[in-house]
Amino acid sequence: MKYVIYTDGACSGNPGPGGWGAVIIDKNKNQKNISGKEKNTTNNRMELTAPIMALKKIKINSEAVIYTDSTYVKNGITDWIKKWEKNDWKNSNKKPVKNKDLWIKLNALCQKNNVTWKWVKGHSNNKYNDLADELATNAVKN
Repeated sequence: MKYVIYTDGACSGNPGPGGWGAVIIDKNKNQKNISGKEKNTTNNRMELTAPIMALKKIKINSEAVIYTDSTYVKNGITDWIKKWEKNDWKNSNKKPVKNKDLWIKLNALCQKNNVTWKWVKGHSNNKYNDLADELATNAVKN
Protein backbone atom coordinates (compact mmCIF):
# COMPACT_ATOMS: atom_id res chain seq x y z
CA MET A 1 0.00 0.00 0.00
CA LYS A 2 1.16 3.52 -0.73
CA TYR A 3 0.46 6.51 1.54
CA VAL A 4 1.07 10.24 1.64
CA ILE A 5 1.15 11.63 5.17
CA TYR A 6 1.27 15.20 6.47
CA THR A 7 2.15 15.73 10.14
CA ASP A 8 2.42 18.63 12.55
CA GLY A 9 2.77 19.37 16.24
CA ALA A 10 1.75 22.33 18.37
CA CYS A 11 2.33 23.50 21.91
CA SER A 12 0.79 26.24 24.05
CA GLY A 13 3.87 27.22 25.97
CA ASN A 14 7.01 25.15 25.56
CA PRO A 15 6.68 23.12 27.73
CA GLY A 16 2.94 23.22 28.11
CA PRO A 17 -0.21 21.58 26.75
CA GLY A 18 0.52 20.10 23.32
CA GLY A 19 -1.21 18.56 20.37
CA TRP A 20 -0.34 16.65 17.23
CA GLY A 21 -2.14 16.08 13.97
CA ALA A 22 -1.72 13.96 10.88
CA VAL A 23 -3.45 13.58 7.54
CA ILE A 24 -3.09 10.11 6.00
CA ILE A 25 -4.01 9.66 2.34
CA ASP A 26 -3.92 6.21 0.75
CA LYS A 27 -3.38 5.33 -2.90
CA ASN A 28 -7.15 5.43 -3.50
CA LYS A 29 -7.28 9.04 -2.19
CA ASN A 30 -9.07 7.97 1.00
CA GLN A 31 -8.19 10.48 3.70
CA LYS A 32 -7.99 9.86 7.45
CA ASN A 33 -7.36 12.72 9.89
CA ILE A 34 -5.98 11.83 13.32
CA SER A 35 -4.93 13.95 16.29
CA GLY A 36 -4.21 13.81 19.98
CA LYS A 37 -2.90 15.79 22.91
CA GLU A 38 -0.74 15.71 26.00
CA LYS A 39 -1.08 17.84 29.11
CA ASN A 40 2.57 18.79 29.59
CA THR A 41 4.95 18.39 26.68
CA THR A 42 7.12 20.27 24.19
CA ASN A 43 6.64 21.28 20.59
CA ASN A 44 9.39 18.89 19.45
CA ARG A 45 7.74 15.96 21.23
CA MET A 46 4.47 16.74 19.45
CA GLU A 47 6.27 17.08 16.10
CA LEU A 48 7.70 13.57 16.68
CA THR A 49 4.48 12.06 18.00
CA ALA A 50 2.50 12.98 14.85
CA PRO A 51 4.46 10.74 12.42
CA ILE A 52 4.69 7.97 15.04
CA MET A 53 0.92 7.87 15.39
CA ALA A 54 0.41 8.11 11.62
CA LEU A 55 2.79 5.23 10.92
CA LYS A 56 0.96 3.13 13.51
CA LYS A 57 -2.22 3.57 11.44
CA ILE A 58 -0.85 2.23 8.14
CA LYS A 59 -0.21 -1.34 7.06
CA ILE A 60 3.27 -2.70 7.76
CA ASN A 61 5.59 -2.97 4.73
CA SER A 62 3.92 0.03 3.11
CA GLU A 63 5.45 2.81 1.11
CA ALA A 64 4.91 6.22 2.70
CA VAL A 65 5.95 9.77 1.90
CA ILE A 66 5.80 11.88 5.04
CA TYR A 67 5.65 15.65 4.79
CA THR A 68 6.69 17.64 7.85
CA ASP A 69 7.38 21.31 8.40
CA SER A 70 9.83 20.36 11.16
CA THR A 71 13.47 20.30 10.07
CA TYR A 72 14.14 18.82 13.53
CA VAL A 73 12.10 15.73 12.65
CA LYS A 74 13.24 15.43 9.04
CA ASN A 75 16.95 15.92 9.75
CA GLY A 76 16.80 13.87 12.93
CA ILE A 77 15.30 10.76 11.31
CA THR A 78 17.18 10.95 8.00
CA ASP A 79 20.62 12.02 9.22
CA TRP A 80 21.31 12.70 12.89
CA ILE A 81 19.87 9.42 14.24
CA LYS A 82 22.67 7.39 12.63
CA LYS A 83 25.27 9.43 14.53
CA TRP A 84 23.28 9.32 17.77
CA GLU A 85 23.05 5.53 17.66
CA LYS A 86 26.76 5.25 16.88
CA ASN A 87 27.60 7.64 19.76
CA ASP A 88 25.44 5.85 22.37
CA TRP A 89 22.62 8.42 22.03
CA LYS A 90 24.83 11.43 22.68
CA ASN A 91 24.60 14.54 20.51
CA SER A 92 27.52 16.45 19.03
CA ASN A 93 27.99 18.22 22.40
CA LYS A 94 28.29 14.81 24.14
CA LYS A 95 24.95 15.43 25.88
CA PRO A 96 22.11 12.88 25.96
CA VAL A 97 19.82 13.18 22.93
CA LYS A 98 16.50 14.78 23.85
CA ASN A 99 13.35 12.77 23.12
CA LYS A 100 15.34 9.55 22.71
CA ASP A 101 12.24 7.47 23.52
CA LEU A 102 10.33 8.99 20.60
CA TRP A 103 13.28 8.80 18.18
CA ILE A 104 13.57 5.07 18.93
CA LYS A 105 9.83 4.53 18.31
CA LEU A 106 9.87 6.54 15.09
CA ASN A 107 12.96 4.76 13.79
CA ALA A 108 11.46 1.33 14.52
CA LEU A 109 8.29 2.22 12.61
CA CYS A 110 10.33 3.54 9.69
CA GLN A 111 12.24 0.23 9.57
CA LYS A 112 8.94 -1.61 9.08
CA ASN A 113 8.01 0.53 6.08
CA ASN A 114 9.63 2.23 3.10
CA VAL A 115 9.46 5.86 4.28
CA THR A 116 10.57 8.92 2.34
CA TRP A 117 10.75 12.20 4.24
CA LYS A 118 9.96 15.57 2.68
CA TRP A 119 10.13 19.01 4.23
CA VAL A 120 7.30 21.43 3.50
CA LYS A 121 7.29 25.08 4.52
CA GLY A 122 4.80 25.65 7.33
CA HIS A 123 1.96 28.15 7.01
CA SER A 124 2.47 28.46 3.26
CA ASN A 125 -1.01 27.56 2.00
CA ASN A 126 -0.28 23.86 1.54
CA LYS A 127 -3.75 22.36 1.97
CA TYR A 128 -2.72 19.23 3.85
CA ASN A 129 0.05 20.79 5.93
CA ASP A 130 -2.41 23.50 6.97
CA LEU A 131 -4.92 20.79 7.89
CA ALA A 132 -2.33 18.90 9.97
CA ASP A 133 -1.52 22.20 11.73
CA GLU A 134 -5.22 22.82 12.36
CA LEU A 135 -5.66 19.30 13.78
CA ALA A 136 -2.69 19.79 16.12
CA THR A 137 -3.76 23.27 17.22
CA ASN A 138 -7.35 22.16 17.83
CA ALA A 139 -6.14 19.17 19.86
CA VAL A 140 -4.33 21.56 22.22
CA LYS A 141 -7.52 23.61 22.71
CA ASN A 142 -10.00 20.75 23.15
